[in-house]
Amino acid sequence: MFLALRELRFARARFGLMGGVIALIAVLMVLLSGLSSGLVNDGVSGLKSMPATAIAFNQGTKTDNAFSRSVVDPSQAEAWSTQPGVEEVTLLGSTIVNGATENGTQVDLSLFGIDPGSFLAPAVGEGRDVQAPPEMVVSATAEEEGIELGSVITLDRLDVELTVVGFTEGQATFGHVDMAYLPLGTWQYIASGQSQPGTPSEADLAAVDFDTASAVAIKAADGADLDYAAGDTAAGTVTSTLEESFDASPGYTAETMTLEMIQIFLYAICALVVGAFFTVWTIQRKHELAVLRAVGASTGYLLRDGIFQAVVILALSTAVGVAAGLGMGAWLSGSAMPFALEAGPISTATAVTILMGVLGAAIAIVRISRVDPLAALGGQR
Repeated sequence: MFLALRELRFARARFGLMGGVIALIAVLMVLLSGLSSGLVNDGVSGLKSMPATAIAFNQGTKTDNAFSRSVVDPSQAEAWSTQPGVEEVTLLGSTIVNGATENGTQVDLSLFGIDPGSFLAPAVGEGRDVQAPPEMVVSATAEEEGIELGSVITLDRLDVELTVVGFTEGQATFGHVDMAYLPLGTWQYIASGQSQPGTPSEADLAAVDFDTASAVAIKAADGADLDYAAGDTAAGTVTSTLEESFDASPGYTAETMTLEMIQIFLYAICALVVGAFFTVWTIQRKHELAVLRAVGASTGYLLRDGIFQAVVILALSTAVGVAAGLGMGAWLSGSAMPFALEAGPISTATAVTILMGVLGAAIAIVRISRVDPLAALGGQR
């Protein structure tokens, strides 16, 4: 690899410029990865934290925004509970509401009605679990909106008053809105259209003739494989795995596809930029390559030499770009922007950036195989 290292040392300006472009691409990849992870967390972190295996919606429900479109009843939950491999089943209600605290602070909440004793009950990081109809546990991020333990939130137009008794251990959001876990009966009371202004009581809930919910949450027994087709046939539902149900969150699919498309274009740009650089570089050093061929260097040796040179530039430049991106990301993490630095997506983006760069360089460096050693001996004359 003598030639590759020598050229890196004596053509520092050229390789430095190329490395700077690759570093900027790496910075963009880190920022896009952080933005993508942040948007996913802001959109479905509440669903991600649920210990559910699958979510069943009513048959015929459109997959986009299914949580707000679907309506299921207890008989469908009962049908799922009898399926082989199912450990536990519970109804789940979902709706997004507006409200205000007692001091006038306006808040948006994604109400999730659950059975407080079911597997969907959230882990509480501050405060306590729900124990009464008007109580709810909200996302830890809601504290940033001015919500405190004991805050009474009055829902717009309904004037139903709910009290915050706890916060989740971490972020729990749905559709970019803080989640609030409350008893399923209270959710049904609110969703029924029969609610009365004030604080709901057990008597108020019992007086409401409304037993439907948005979906059926299913938890499989350890090691069990659920037959979704059989369960859907028996219950009249359409079932998605927990991860597939993320698409039912408002805007989730559009956001993730947009960012993925931008990342794909950046990968392509990286390959094209590196390929263009090494095409020009190979043409410029054609005489040196011809000399090496003339003194006995094989084509394979020269190809390995060129690839090694590309790998060194890509690895060093990407490392610098990733470091800069992490520094910028750490600053953005404390802002209002939905941004989250996660090792998995960043590592994947880094590896793909280097791989695409090497691929572009390899395509350009193939020109080495056509270098004529006679050119070094004046054969053209």
